[in-house]
Amino acid sequence: MANRIEKRLEELKNAGSKAFITYMTSGLPDYERTEQIIKAQDSTDIIELGIPFSDPIADGPVIQQASYEAIQAGASLRKTFDLMKKIRAEGVEKPIVFMLYYNTIVGCGIEKFVAGCREAGVDGLIVPDLPLEEQESLKNALEGDDTTILIQLVSPVSKDRIPAILDGARGFVYCVSSMGVTGQAADFHREVMDYLKSVKAVSKIPVMMGFGIREAEDVRPMKDIIDGAIVGSHFINILRQADFDPKAATEYTDRFKRELNSL
Repeated sequence: MANRIEKRLEELKNAGSKAFITYMTSGLPDYERTEQIIKAQDSTDIIELGIPFSDPIADGPVIQQASYEAIQAGASLRKTFDLMKKIRAEGVEKPIVFMLYYNTIVGCGIEKFVAGCREAGVDGLIVPDLPLEEQESLKNALEGDDTTILIQLVSPVSKDRIPAILDGARGFVYCVSSMGVTGQAADFHREVMDYLKSVKAVSKIPVMMGFGIREAEDVRPMKDIIDGAIVGSHFINILRQADFDPKAATEYTDRFKRELNSL
């Protein structure tokens, strides 16, 4: 079966459209509303589902707090697998990526985790604390089946390593647009533009930018460079302000996608 992420991105490329990706924390505020919010995002092309972790070092305060609250409410990898199986059985075909820390994978057991992803219909993995040099075990487990692919993450400090990181990369490349953690204010200065151009120059797959994006207008300075945008912390804030009403997810994602493709 063709990977859902790559299939969707090919459709967008052929249509001349940019991708819109959201991040949400699994189990926040509970699994029923996590399911509702996933289903409410008709305009979102790919959903990143964060697996709560007790020490989310790559995340800013918004996602750290979301992770903490989800864990307190009983969120777990097993329950997230159960949610995925449920929505796939109900016909949800939207590409979904797990964003999680490597400890969670190792704790489950790499082979068992990958088998669980395939069974549940998880389309991709982003593991922010797993550097290129330590990816071999996970890559080997993922080989031979396109159901679940590993998404590579690059940052301005990657510099000379970017060609190596993107050699054979699948799906899309997730560009961290600013130094530090997620959720920082959008600050698109010349260095960031140069960095994005350097990634685009060597990438054979779509280039997505995250970290700090709130509105489609934030993307305007680099609209001719990147292939799509990722919104995480701001999306969680919007959901929180609306008491996790799925309608807020629909309204925001519909507007963002429409504005993104009219820049």
